Amino acid sequence: MATTTPAPTVPQAPHYPEQVTGMYILARALQKVGVDTMYGLVGIPVTEFAYLAQEQGINFVSFRFEQQAGMAAATHGYLTGKPGVLLTVSSLGFLNGLTATINATVNCYPMIQISGSSVREPIDLEQGTYEGLDQLNVAKGLVKAAYRVNKPEDIPTAVVRAYRAAVSGRPGGVYLDVTTPCMGAIMNRADAEALLETPVDPQPAMIPSPTSVDRALQLLASAKKPAILLGKGAAFAQVDDKIKKLVETTGIPYYPMSMAKGLLPDNHPLSALSCRSEIMEQSDVVMLIGARLNWLLSRGHGKWNPNGQFIQLDIDPQEIDCNRHIAAPVVGDISSSLDAILANLPDYKLQMDPTWVPYLQGVTKEKNAKFATRLTANADKMPMDHWTALGAIKPIIEGNPDVILVNEGANTLDDTRDAIDMSLPRHRIDCATWAIMGMGMGSSVGAAVATGKSVVAIEGDSAFGFSGMDFSTICRFKLPVTVVIFNNGGIYNGIGQNMATPGEPSYGKPAPTTLDINARYDKMGEAFGAKSYYVTTPAELSAALTEAIASKAPALIDVQLAADSGKESGHIGYLNPASLQDVIV
Repeated sequence: MATTTPAPTVPQAPHYPEQVTGMYILARALQKVGVDTMYGLVGIPVTEFAYLAQEQGINFVSFRFEQQAGMAAATHGYLTGKPGVLLTVSSLGFLNGLTATINATVNCYPMIQISGSSVREPIDLEQGTYEGLDQLNVAKGLVKAAYRVNKPEDIPTAVVRAYRAAVSGRPGGVYLDVTTPCMGAIMNRADAEALLETPVDPQPAMIPSPTSVDRALQLLASAKKPAILLGKGAAFAQVDDKIKKLVETTGIPYYPMSMAKGLLPDNHPLSALSCRSEIMEQSDVVMLIGARLNWLLSRGHGKWNPNGQFIQLDIDPQEIDCNRHIAAPVVGDISSSLDAILANLPDYKLQMDPTWVPYLQGVTKEKNAKFATRLTANADKMPMDHWTALGAIKPIIEGNPDVILVNEGANTLDDTRDAIDMSLPRHRIDCATWAIMGMGMGSSVGAAVATGKSVVAIEGDSAFGFSGMDFSTICRFKLPVTVVIFNNGGIYNGIGQNMATPGEPSYGKPAPTTLDINARYDKMGEAFGAKSYYVTTPAELSAALTEAIASKAPALIDVQLAADSGKESGHIGYLNPASLQDVIV
């Protein structure tokens, strides 16, 4: 007997307005928890969901590349304290976005990545379905939490769980996998609306124990050369007044990590920003606030005083003793911990050496004067180098303190961080803990959208190459972002030499670190309709940047540097063969 193949099942369409799809429920669930912005790149199976999110009043910012949309979402989370939301398609779109979600987890930014995923059964049986990647299991070991939703009635619960996971305790990236059948499934509107909920106290205070607070204050009071070290966690906590009160009440000098610059002004009398080595080598007690003793701080070893002791304020008990013994851990959220410390501080008499702060102030004055000569000595250098360009930029950024500075690159990152003082909190965003390149355009978009403020992104030419296409997103949404590209024609610099000998396959090809010293990035800006500038002198750069910031519109400034401007970042040239030393250093 002949058999016939049954026709494929055609999904039933909902009868509006009485019935709704899972996509509608997802949009409503996000709106219910307070999500007002979503970043992403659409396609099968999430396109219709993005339209429905817009219909529910959620601002959807569409990108060219999922990774950049994710960087925008992560930056949004850092600046607002609420999860930035990333939407991606399945498979490779999911993977592109996952890079940013992992980075958010490492850097403790609250973020939720939502990805559509294919039908489960052929994925589980590995039958070669459309974009058949087991996304949940890929994400699970890499992000703070990961959940899959298979039924539309579970969507509200999944969104609330993702929100709580992203913001509670130590914040991080959360992955939410929504299957295609779930997206298209139908429910009665009334039944769906009844499931929606607003989470109660999703980010509860975590109060430190009184014993830990007393232990920390006893140690701090005994210190002769104390210091307070501020990390980006302190900036994220948005407890600026409490940190200011602690510093100014105790008179203890502070050292801010890169993204904590501006929590108190970099030029504050108690700022030890120029005294990193002195703090590490001489401090007998260091209070870490929202900072981790990771590689950025030599993991607490190296130049650090071997007899020094640490107080650490952190919400995660597993961070304590991670690299160096912590004599006085204070486990709790930063706000509650500072409240307790400030409340009990009057009961303790500090014994700080009266010469400690004047000594650091003297070192600061001497080092700052020496550093200033680096800028002035290169003021007329032609072609410009990094310091020539930064000498023109520095007074403009510092004269516009409410502009958010985004910064990435190798020398461009290091030199800009050292050259430009910050005076307001959360106004400097860079590649942070993982030193990841390619966050510039995404973070610029996220910062502008989340705050409504003007943004200046100072980018190395190599760093810009990772994300440059999403300058078009800045233009499409008419954001007040100025992108400044330092073009020295290479990774580190543009004078790398191909070491191959004649006859070898790579002979005559560009060196691994060589890009294009003649590239005209301003033409790219023009192509997307932005006001664009090509500058070769400090005066031209100063005029262009001043005009661009004032315009509050998309702008791109191509800064032509000398090809030999810059050196290998990280000071690891000693690891290379002697024959390469003159090439890369």
